[in-house]
Amino acid sequence: MTDQVDNWHKLARYDTNMQGELHANLLRNNNITVSLQPLSAIPGMNSGVVLWVENTELAQAKRILEGVEGGDNVGADLLASMSDAELGITSGNEVNHNSQDS
Repeated sequence: MTDQVDNWHKLARYDTNMQGELHANLLRNNNITVSLQPLSAIPGMNSGVVLWVENTELAQAKRILEGVEGGDNVGADLLASMSDAELGITSGNEVNHNSQDS
């Protein structure tokens, strides 16, 4: 199998879906188009994913990931560096406040 499909390149393979999703979101937050390929066809199976990026964004995506892949606990480091908003987390106050505004 090739690491290139038309103008898409295989960027990285992750053993867990969570790790792949974290890195994909980091790239998306930097305006890079990412495609995730699950390594299992069974929904909910935590078998890992492959990240694919377009040819024109490959170099920038590699630089971004090289900046976070230095430690042994990459997923935890990345989670710690992302804000609640980037992770899609809202506080209970925000939820209640928004529901009262309706």
